[in-house]
Amino acid sequence: MSRLASLLKHPLRELQSEVDEVVSPGRYTLLRRKIICIMVAASLIPLSVMAVLNYYEHQNAMAREIQNPLRVLVNKTKNSFELFLAERTSTVSLIASAYTHAELADQNKLARIFAVMQKEFEGFVDLGLIDADGNQINYVGPYSLKGKNYAEQRWFQEVRLKGKYVSDVFMGFRKFPHVIIAVQHTTEDGRTWILRATLDTRQFERIIASMSLEPDADAFLVNTEGLLQTNSNNYGKVLEKMALPLPPQTFEPTVLLTTDPKGREIFLSYAYFPEADFVLMAVKPKASVLKTWYTVRGDLLFVFLLGVAAVLLAAMGVTNALIRRMKEAEDRRELALREVEHSQKLSSIGRLAAGVAHEVNNPLAIINEKTGLMKDILTMQQTDFPKKEKLLAQVESVLRAVERCRGITHRMLGFARRMDVTSEELDLGELIAETASFLANEAMHRKVEVRLDIDPELPRIVSDRSQLQQVFLNLFNNALAAVADGGRIEAIARPKDDGVVVTVRDNGCGMSEETLNHIFEPFFTTKKGTGTGLGLSITYGIVKRLGGEIAVESTQGVGSTLTITLPKGQREALA
Repeated sequence: MSRLASLLKHPLRELQSEVDEVVSPGRYTLLRRKIICIMVAASLIPLSVMAVLNYYEHQNAMAREIQNPLRVLVNKTKNSFELFLAERTSTVSLIASAYTHAELADQNKLARIFAVMQKEFEGFVDLGLIDADGNQINYVGPYSLKGKNYAEQRWFQEVRLKGKYVSDVFMGFRKFPHVIIAVQHTTEDGRTWILRATLDTRQFERIIASMSLEPDADAFLVNTEGLLQTNSNNYGKVLEKMALPLPPQTFEPTVLLTTDPKGREIFLSYAYFPEADFVLMAVKPKASVLKTWYTVRGDLLFVFLLGVAAVLLAAMGVTNALIRRMKEAEDRRELALREVEHSQKLSSIGRLAAGVAHEVNNPLAIINEKTGLMKDILTMQQTDFPKKEKLLAQVESVLRAVERCRGITHRMLGFARRMDVTSEELDLGELIAETASFLANEAMHRKVEVRLDIDPELPRIVSDRSQLQQVFLNLFNNALAAVADGGRIEAIARPKDDGVVVTVRDNGCGMSEETLNHIFEPFFTTKKGTGTGLGLSITYGIVKRLGGEIAVESTQGVGSTLTITLPKGQREALA
């Protein structure tokens, strides 16, 4: 209250102090720092997140591009292994079918056959004929294995069931790593025998060497139990347990990103053999694969830092321009605050009008009483006298004039009481009609049609009479100023849900879209030199304070429509 009283007594001084406080250089410096910090944070946080995401996405993309050649290499090498095994298996199968049991049981003939096999196909170590009971009845090779019985060996059982068998690498009787190929043959008379050949695993090493891997890469064969079938540079020797865990089974070449026992991140490419107990694996360290990416990373960091510097410079430039415009806006605001002083003067005039109306009512009451007494005396006079009727007519004229003056002062008092916030039950249609009568003389003089369309079923509402009167007076004044002579103004009131809707429509000059965006802003006016720009701003504030809504539609050259929605009951905003 003391602040308000001081503002009322010394408006210019108080408003100037407000402006000086806002535009002080220290506050602008702090504001500049805050804006720069916010702009830099808003720019750099998304930029940093994007840089990190791009970093990992590009890294992953490069990894995928590197994985494809590794997958292709494993697939080609796997095909070479399968072709090698299939060729050797077909050779043994052809011999078992082309020669009789007697021929294969002949030592000399079996030796000639084996000599041809070794000449045409590398890798064969020996060749043996085994009967249905597992006894090796003939053998050609560097070992003394004739007469050995294999009935209890797993491979013997496998070949008896499947007809063909390719083993994984094992030691056996030969005491060196080898692979066997066994083919079962059955004659027309039901006699069965097995032709068994041994392969040297050095052929496997040659196939892996043909992959031409880098020095830090590795490739090897394992079986499905995790035993190495060939030597590995990093994970063990042949027939040792592989240091890596077996990957999930798949017959198509697959690449996994995993960590080896040494803690290195590696790309593991592998494929299972469908017809043999082998898994081909190729390993490449991730660090060597992404060596090119690491060299590019420094350039990307430089570009990122350059972008950060650009953001900082842009933020400082934009902030300086913004602060400069804010200073200019504060200068305009100072002028606007002076306009507030003018509106305070208008408010004082309103209070003065209320005092004048109150003082005028006293002599009017005396005139009304005396004139009424005169009328009663003349009416009660039993005898007539000359010009009595004319005198009575003059008395009636005085009474009508007094009644008219009472109506004027009553309306002045109702308008002046707008500063007091009170609520009462009121007839909104009557209030609209009363407010419209304030403009009756000007409308009649300019031949402007003012049409009121009030629904007879319009409900009574609880609101502030004087403030609503000010709202409608502002709307009627604006409409009257917008229409040309001979124009039309309509006020329509209808019930709606739990309230009422009042529409004030005119066929005046209308407003542009740019004007519509600013009509509720304080001190915005299109009446250059005559308007204060406070009418619709005050109207908007009153309607919101009374719990209502206000909307505007306008077309330039056609007219404007303002719609106000008010609740039936009292809202908290009214208190």
